[in-house]
Amino acid sequence: MSGSSAVSGAAPCRFAHYFAICGIDTETGLEPDELAALYQWLEADRQGRDPDAAATGENFEQSPLKRTFKSKVLARYPENVEWNPFDQDAVNMLCMPKGLSFRTQADQRDPKFHSFIITKEDGSRTYGFVHTFYEEVTSPQICSAMQTLYRMHNAQSATANTPSSSSASSSSSMDSLASSLDEVDPPTCLSSSSRRAGGYDSSRDTLYVSKALCLITPMPFMHACRRFLSQLHRAVTSADTPPLPLESYVHNILYEVPLPAPGRSLKFHGVYEPIVCQRPGLGELQLADFPLSEAFSLLGVENLVQVFTCTLLEMQILLYSHDYQRLMIAAEGITTLLFPFQWQHVYVPILPASLLHFLDAPVPYLMGLQSKEGADRSKLELPQEANLCFVDIDNHYIELPEDFPQFPNKTEFIQELSEVLLSFGISASTGAPPRTRTSAPGSTPSTPGRERKTVALRQLEDDGRNGNLAGEGLAVLQLLQGNATLERLQALTKRTGVTVARVDALRAGVRAQASPGPGSRTGAEEEELRNAKLNVQLREVFASRFTTMFADYEAFVIQSAPDLESWLTNREQMHNFDKASFLSDQPEPYLPFLSHFIETQMFATFIDNKIMSQWEEKEPLLRVFDGRIDKARLYNVRAPSLRSSSYQKCSILKESAQAIEQRLVKIDHTAIHPHLLDMKIGQGKYEQGFFPKLQADVLNTGPTSNKWSHRTATAQRRKDRHRQQTEHLGLDNDLKEQVEGCLVLQNSMAFWEWDKASPPSIKPPKKSASASCLKYMQEARSLGKNLRQPKLSDLSPAVIAQTNWKFVEGLLKECRMKTKRMLVEKMGREAVELGHGDANITGLEENTLIASLCDLLERIWSHGLQVKQGKSALWSHLLHYQSREEKLENQAESPVSIVTERRKSDSSVAMPSLRVSLIQDMRHIQSMSEIKTDVGRARAWIRLSLEKKLLSQHLKQLLSRHALTKKLYKRYAFLRCEEEKEQFLFHLLSLNTVDYFCFTSVFTTIMIPYRVVIIPIKKLSNAMTTSNPWVGVSGELGDSGIMQIPKNVLEMTFNCQNLGKLTTVQLGHDNAGLLAKWLVDCVMVRNEITGHTYRFPCGRWLGKGVDDGSLERVLFGELAVPSVEEDSGRGCCTPPLQRSPSQTRRISITSLSGRGYKPTSVQIQEAIGEAVNNIVKHFHKPEKERGSLTVLLCGESSLVAALEQFFHHGFKSARLFQKTVFMWDFVEKAVTYMESADQMGDLQETAEPLEMTCKSLCHYVNAINSTPRNIGKDGKFQLLVCLGARDRLLPQWLPLLVECPVIPRMYEDTALLRDRTTVNALIGVLETLHDFPVTLETSLVKGIDL
Repeated sequence: MSGSSAVSGAAPCRFAHYFAICGIDTETGLEPDELAALYQWLEADRQGRDPDAAATGENFEQSPLKRTFKSKVLARYPENVEWNPFDQDAVNMLCMPKGLSFRTQADQRDPKFHSFIITKEDGSRTYGFVHTFYEEVTSPQICSAMQTLYRMHNAQSATANTPSSSSASSSSSMDSLASSLDEVDPPTCLSSSSRRAGGYDSSRDTLYVSKALCLITPMPFMHACRRFLSQLHRAVTSADTPPLPLESYVHNILYEVPLPAPGRSLKFHGVYEPIVCQRPGLGELQLADFPLSEAFSLLGVENLVQVFTCTLLEMQILLYSHDYQRLMIAAEGITTLLFPFQWQHVYVPILPASLLHFLDAPVPYLMGLQSKEGADRSKLELPQEANLCFVDIDNHYIELPEDFPQFPNKTEFIQELSEVLLSFGISASTGAPPRTRTSAPGSTPSTPGRERKTVALRQLEDDGRNGNLAGEGLAVLQLLQGNATLERLQALTKRTGVTVARVDALRAGVRAQASPGPGSRTGAEEEELRNAKLNVQLREVFASRFTTMFADYEAFVIQSAPDLESWLTNREQMHNFDKASFLSDQPEPYLPFLSHFIETQMFATFIDNKIMSQWEEKEPLLRVFDGRIDKARLYNVRAPSLRSSSYQKCSILKESAQAIEQRLVKIDHTAIHPHLLDMKIGQGKYEQGFFPKLQADVLNTGPTSNKWSHRTATAQRRKDRHRQQTEHLGLDNDLKEQVEGCLVLQNSMAFWEWDKASPPSIKPPKKSASASCLKYMQEARSLGKNLRQPKLSDLSPAVIAQTNWKFVEGLLKECRMKTKRMLVEKMGREAVELGHGDANITGLEENTLIASLCDLLERIWSHGLQVKQGKSALWSHLLHYQSREEKLENQAESPVSIVTERRKSDSSVAMPSLRVSLIQDMRHIQSMSEIKTDVGRARAWIRLSLEKKLLSQHLKQLLSRHALTKKLYKRYAFLRCEEEKEQFLFHLLSLNTVDYFCFTSVFTTIMIPYRVVIIPIKKLSNAMTTSNPWVGVSGELGDSGIMQIPKNVLEMTFNCQNLGKLTTVQLGHDNAGLLAKWLVDCVMVRNEITGHTYRFPCGRWLGKGVDDGSLERVLFGELAVPSVEEDSGRGCCTPPLQRSPSQTRRISITSLSGRGYKPTSVQIQEAIGEAVNNIVKHFHKPEKERGSLTVLLCGESSLVAALEQFFHHGFKSARLFQKTVFMWDFVEKAVTYMESADQMGDLQETAEPLEMTCKSLCHYVNAINSTPRNIGKDGKFQLLVCLGARDRLLPQWLPLLVECPVIPRMYEDTALLRDRTTVNALIGVLETLHDFPVTLETSLVKGIDL
């Protein structure tokens, strides 16, 4: 683990730093737990009662044997260690997280073992191992106090028989959490139910109280500490006296047993048996002694992989179990598997009951919560659940957050892990399938009694520790071993080189549990070796995945700073990793996971460590990881297979297990044996069953002469020197207070850190580079966190208020950084589309950033929440707001919450205004049957508001109801800090400067109402027509089909499945009646949910005998830019987007407005080059981000528009007193000539390819002419160009048209079409499109039969 490395390098080489004893202080007697009282104070304060009265009141309703009483550290040896000061409050709380517990002779009193972690200021960790047992209470004062409490309890329960009822909706989530944890224990044995009626009676019952023996060590040698402590306890309870006084064994482990050196093993002696431990070498995975087999057995492989994925994506993870050690095994197991990354946020594997308010923290966390036996999960309401992964360890099931990406190659990965487990005889199938939060809040099933029994029975049958294989596997093996024919077959397959993998795995599993081999190790040693081998093999499988996934990460690290000092000073402004290039290099299936993962704090820290390794020694995990990548490169040169997503199995499982086995078989070092100490006669005696008070005088000082104490002294001197240097360089206290970031609580038991936080912007002191490095390395390591550290004893209401203030500051900072990142990335991309720079964001990345914003808003809305409905805090607030507004709306006739959106721009004269309404947007989301959960609805609402550029305005409106906010949130909540709330809304307002389609592009299957308005050219009076008009709308996701428009109505609304961004409109009529001509200016179409309005310019007649005789036109649209006054309704003061100068308006040459417009030959050639260039760029974008090809072919600045100008240059179109001639007339005449020449045999003499080209041109033109559609002459020319581009025929047709004798009659001598050089250049440009698959929308090619 990260901490172990930090300690092992610098701390002295002792195996254990402290031995402590916690229990009841007979002098002070029974005291209620202070932290429990603090919790009562907080809850009373939240509910508006007098907190001081609540905190002092005794809780007589609860049975005294169930109450929490204060435990104390009774003794610790030595008194203090200079390099690791003893934190009495933290050790006491973590040894006994629920305080003292009392039992009588009728209860179970088995000893229990658990472990804990204390994280220190520098991020290093100290491990605690605790053996808890029950000792008889001999103090008459405590027995009589318990008797008195029972009498008061009985009196209270007799008077208070009236149940109190409370409304479910207004209950605090924290209240229900506390009550579910305080539920009464089920009877542990038959006699306890009869005892509960009579309670404790000192005359007939014996009272027992818990006591804890604890070892504090710098490294997690869990098995060794567990065995040492259990032997120590056995020495007290056994009838025979131990060989030596207990002081000898404690003195030995504290002062005479060293830490094993890296890559070495160590043997030392407990009271009865020797104990062996080993430490991995520098090139191996770091020490992890918690049994992963148990974590896999408890959760099942698939569940564990899912929880592991949530951890990598830095979600909130809550472990839930009645057993402290299970919480610790799961937490340490998951964080161990993260190699080479490290968890950067709150890490509290055991959360004491009195600190439940920590679950309110709006940051990623990994916490463990103790459940009561038989407690129902459905009653456990948590402050925030939108991004929570809930892990019920005892019932083997997990609840996952919505919308979270799967780990790459998950199926093959699970298969490989299952094979490793099976080779050790452990079934991989334990654990219920994971649940996502789609069920109703109260409907999570709890395992009924019978079901739980069968689960337990199956576990017992499948449990490798009982020497059992999974039932099926064992049956297969017995069949194989008992069948001679099958044995012969297997021998034959072996000889021919075929392996029967599953059989070998089964046999290995049985062999792994067989009798001890030649070394004749004890059962415990066998178990330890087996666990160590399994641990390392499972970890290697995980490590191998990251080695494969990030094999080339170094190529994308941006090394921009010349030295460490300048890098640390400017770190916030710097890009350290080229994310876009990295993602573009990865296989497609990996992208959903990787795009989220490279945004996490753990990945950022990993890259920071990589950059800092230029100037300082490599961080240990990074050194091992880089070593593995180098080794993999030697054996496997990754070249064309770079993007391959094929699964590569781990190849070093055997070697890693062998290294451990060799260390444990051949012991490298044996510590000094325990021996008699210099104690006075009579000392060291004790009474059986009672752990004695040890002699402090002999245990507080270590030996002066032993061979490794010199190493300790030297290390200590080095430590002192380092500390002096650091202090010399230290910032003054005022500056330290200004450093933004985290508050380390309960002696860093909780290490609050901020997602995406960056280092403090403090100018380095003017010292030498090497000196300032020392200080700044430390600051970079902590990623700019404030390392102020209150003790547990400081957990006063004032300190808790200070903690919450830090959360508020951190959330605001995170909001600032997220919105800035979204703006920079999005603006960068839009700049590229206008031709500046390179794009560095993908649609995938944009989606990740928006999902991350949704998560941040959920965390902000969860902070300080006291009333919640459902899983989403934001949606809960919106629902409260909606019901309140609807009540007001019903009372008053006019709706209150509606602001009319003013749409008065010239482009939308006739489009009625769309009202802006928060409630209306909520109703849109509520009507979407595709979304099943509150979390999903909240995310959809955020996406819709962002797309409409109303997110800031909507949230401001939501928070303007102060009475509601006050009712829903505690005083310290983010949403009740006025100044920060204003800044937060301002940051969100900045997102209005860019366009998002994050709602339209994600919810592709929903029904959307569209409004169509046809705007005729009024001044020419033909606004109405007697014919029957129709319209069809197409978009990137589909089309609406043809819809009839009622006569003389210019506006209609229709419902249709989401069309995406709109691309074309087909408009036409049937030419019926007297006034069968129609002059249309444009068509406006609006998405009534998102408010996006598209303008489709026309400016042409539709009718026979007018213009080009077209009865229908295909129009190409663009998003209408809202005007300034309209945007002011959204509270956005940014100027409207200006059109890029290069993009000229596409005006049809023959349209009314285009007749006087004549571009020069140079402009025409440039326009063709740009149009082709845009199409080429389109195909170079990732497929999901290409947008509409139709617009590039037929819209403004399109290929068709450019070629129209080319063909129109020098064209003799207008004749005096004659009809206008169109380009299509020229094409038809050319085709008529070719067909007549073909019939006369003139084309027989031409080359065969040319003849084929002639035939293809004639075939296409005739097919277009014979279509039943009345698309007009310009429409036909457009269609010919599109089909020619699609079928790669345009460059072949051009020479035929140029050579045609018709050309001199229809074109002037100066026409571009008559200039050979220009035509050849055009052919060359058009040929570049041959490399790309051009596809045409159905609206374009409908009715064409080729």
